[in-house]
Parts: sequence; C-alpha cells; structure tokens
Amino acid sequence: MARTVRDAALLLGAMAGPDARDPLSIDAPPEDYVAACDGGVAGLRVAWSADLGYAPVDPEVRRLTEAAARCFERLGCHVETADPGWDHPGPWHAAIYRAGIAARLGPLAEQRPEWIDESLARVIELGREVTAAELLAAHASRTRFYDQARAFMERYDLLLTPAMACAAWSWERPPAEIDGQPVQQVAGGRWPLMYPFNLTGWPAASVPCGFTAEGLPVALQIVAPWHQDAACLRAAAALEEAMPWADRRPAL
Repeated sequence: MARTVRDAALLLGAMAGPDARDPLSIDAPPEDYVAACDGGVAGLRVAWSADLGYAPVDPEVRRLTEAAARCFERLGCHVETADPGWDHPGPWHAAIYRAGIAARLGPLAEQRPEWIDESLARVIELGREVTAAELLAAHASRTRFYDQARAFMERYDLLLTPAMACAAWSWERPPAEIDGQPVQQVAGGRWPLMYPFNLTGWPAASVPCGFTAEGLPVALQIVAPWHQDAACLRAAAALEEAMPWADRRPAL
C-alpha cells in the first residue's frame, strides 16, 4: 500500500475518522499517525508466533521472520515465543468470506460473466451454498475466536507472525502445499496468518524483513490490540529503521 511506514501512516490519516455515510466508521478524530511513528518500542511486551499454532509455514519464511522478531529484543522489547492456543478459524471464516463475496458480486457475475475469472466464480458458487444457519453459526464462532484472541493479547502489547506462509508464487497458480502440507486452492480461509486480524478488526502491518535465496521478499506481520493503531505503526517504523528495505528494487 505504501513504500514506507510513514507513507502508510499518512494514507491512514487521510482515510481515518468518522463519516456519516458509513455507520461502521469510528466516531472519533484520527490520531496524528505520522507523529505516532516516532518514539521507539523499548519496554513493550511482544509475543512471537511462527504459525499461530495451526498454519503450515515455509521453513525459509519462518527463519527470516523469526530473525526479524528477535530484532525487537535489540530494540528494547521483551520478546517471548507463544502459541496463542486459538481455535483454527479457517472453516467458519470461509463461510463468512464466501457468502459475502456471493452477496456482493453474485449479481455482477450474472450481468457481466466475462468480468469474472474462474477462481472468483468458484468462490461465488460456494458462497451461494452457505445456508443462513451456517452463516449465523460462523458469526457465533467469530465471537468466540475474538474472545480467545482478546484474552491472549491482555498479556502483550504486540503479536508478531510471518505475514504470508510462503514467498510469492507464480501468477499461473498458487502453491499446492507448504512445508509438506496441502494448501486450500479456493479463496476463503486460504492464507491463515493474516485473515484472523481482519476478523478481529485489529490493526496489523506487513513490513518487509528480508529476501529468500531466490530474491523474493518476505514480510513480518505486526499486530496490535483493538484501536492501538499508533502502537502498530510505531513498531513497524522501528523495524523499518532497524532493517531498512525501501531502497531495494526488483530486477527488470
């Protein structure tokens, strides 16, 4: 979304704040998110989880992101490895995600099928198969998951994970497996380290932290609790300063 953390903070400052047209907007003026990037992270309590207890992760991605997580120790944080012990959110997230896609894009697929690629058409098809009872049960599971996540984060200021479970793949198709485990091929619960925080609504930043042997970028995900956007940006800026990357460009 932006080349640097402070550029992302500037973008968030323009987007944030109450809007009478959106009942889900936060009814409070936004903070100065660019200024929030200053100050460092010394003294913060930080949890590191390579897989959230359930996700397959490529060994090279695990190694690079753990090294970045340990960088927070040099920045003055207390970092500990932790298994959150959460239920796997994949099945019920798939119901919510697919039903939402079907509701929003299903009519468009009928009107302009040439605009819909094969993978999206499959998501719409699966979303239409979700029953009302299944969707309500999925939202109840989301509430239970949120309670588990909230209880875990009461002990920490930040949670660190890999952003993605593997490096970038060919545009032709996603990987069939990661670290020997099969990967779901249809969207909805497919990339399990990022979507949990869409479900909680917590601020999370994906910050580049290294490159694979093939030169592909890997990112650390920095998660902060509810409404702690400034803390998330400050941590992201601290990592960016400690492990600068913005001068790197892909080969042409």
